[in-house]
Amino acid sequence: MRNGYIDAFEASQIANKNIPEFRAGDTVRVAVEIKEGEKTRVQNFEGVVIALKGEGVSNTFTIRKIGANGVGVERIFPLYSDSLKTIEVLR
Repeated sequence: MRNGYIDAFEASQIANKNIPEFRAGDTVRVAVEIKEGEKTRVQNFEGVVIALKGEGVSNTFTIRKIGANGVGVERIFPLYSDSLKTIEVLR
């Protein structure tokens, strides 16, 4: 059984985000804000969505890209994270 206060808080967190619709197999570009000491920068991570998990605020998605020398790199992103600036569906 969930607490009503938690449900209200999660609903307010979800309402503030503009998330495009995508699914496993889509190619996306995610702009992630990275903090290095006092500085912040935005870095793009582009790849194929291989998994969507969770529900509500705890939604996550996994992206896989092929890096240098054919090495696969996977990252898991929380869907409603404040560090995600944009999610662009490419195909």
